[in-house]
Amino acid sequence: MSSAPLPLALADLLLRPGFGSRRVPDRVFDRLVAKAGQAEGDQQFVDDFRFLLRCWAKAENLTPVGWQSAQTHVRRHLTNRARIRRLIAECPAIEQEPVEKPVFVVGLPRTATTLTHGVLSLSDEHRSPLLWELLTPDLEVPPGRRRKATAPARHLVQGTNLFAPRFRDIHPLVAEGPEECTFALPHALMPLSSARIPEYQAWHYERDFVPDYRHLKQVYQVLQYGRPRRRWILKSPMHLENLDALRTVFPDATIVWSHRDPATVMASFCSLIEHGMVLSTRPVDLHGIGATWLELLSRSAARGLASRAAIPREALVDVPYSWLGSDPAVGGAPKLYAAVGARWTEAEAARLPEVTARPKGTRPHRYDLSRYGLTRADVESAFADYNALRAEVDRA
Repeated sequence: MSSAPLPLALADLLLRPGFGSRRVPDRVFDRLVAKAGQAEGDQQFVDDFRFLLRCWAKAENLTPVGWQSAQTHVRRHLTNRARIRRLIAECPAIEQEPVEKPVFVVGLPRTATTLTHGVLSLSDEHRSPLLWELLTPDLEVPPGRRRKATAPARHLVQGTNLFAPRFRDIHPLVAEGPEECTFALPHALMPLSSARIPEYQAWHYERDFVPDYRHLKQVYQVLQYGRPRRRWILKSPMHLENLDALRTVFPDATIVWSHRDPATVMASFCSLIEHGMVLSTRPVDLHGIGATWLELLSRSAARGLASRAAIPREALVDVPYSWLGSDPAVGGAPKLYAAVGARWTEAEAARLPEVTARPKGTRPHRYDLSRYGLTRADVESAFADYNALRAEVDRA
């Protein structure tokens, strides 16, 4: 990959004086906790993020911007957790808000989960969390405070577009657009998309994710409280590895599982990781990206397959990539709505171009599996069981 964009190089230079603090991550963490606040009885949540920051501080080839981003990530989760706990303590009725029959769009990344989520979000009877809400979940914001409330999301979008301009071509972020649960889940795989953190990856493999999904439910209860109740349409490829935990907390959820050829998935997603990782890590190890994410995503698919048998048939919707192909208004979109028990009307059809059109100024996304040291045979071997399922879905 070419050298860092000039704005990113300048940001690294400006942040270099504070880069040495990665040698004392506990001291940095203590400052973050002091600013964020901590609720009584929440020590495990705090300790888990202390561990994450310790691991992140040791990441290979971390840049000054990368270290700043790690602190921002941890501070955001600590601050949001403290706010949610405070709101529930002040108003216990929040925790009684029913999150009824939510739809979770899951599947490997780059399988049209974003498009599927966007299509399902078109209905006025549905509710999807917006990026700014996931970054700073709170009770309803008065109109006069809206700009201030959305500022963190706007800054994230602007910074990403400035420092990693190609990222927008692959996965454009919109401050006030629907986004995925990954931003609110305490311990999704997001840190591993920024840096190589093997100790945290091993810890992630052993984690019980039920508390994370309980926290996620509280996020949506806060976002729902005092506002009209609509059916939640939620999404993250990272849910695929944790379907058991998800269904423990959301037992009446409908799982919408999107499917695509894993070789295409791996090439496209590795490209996404490359263009995002340049923000935090330099040089970027392309073959390391391939090896890491082949392991992570094949493990995710295997765990999803293992959980699948326990999901009631009426609560599981398989979506082949072809459903939302050239003309989703005629084919896949109405079928998708019917499968989740929703109404597809002329109103949704009229709004469909909002989510199917490419954003202005973006370029086509091109990718090559071999760039990441992988072959189709490597991928097909790692995803053999998943490919068997995908073949069944395509035949159905």
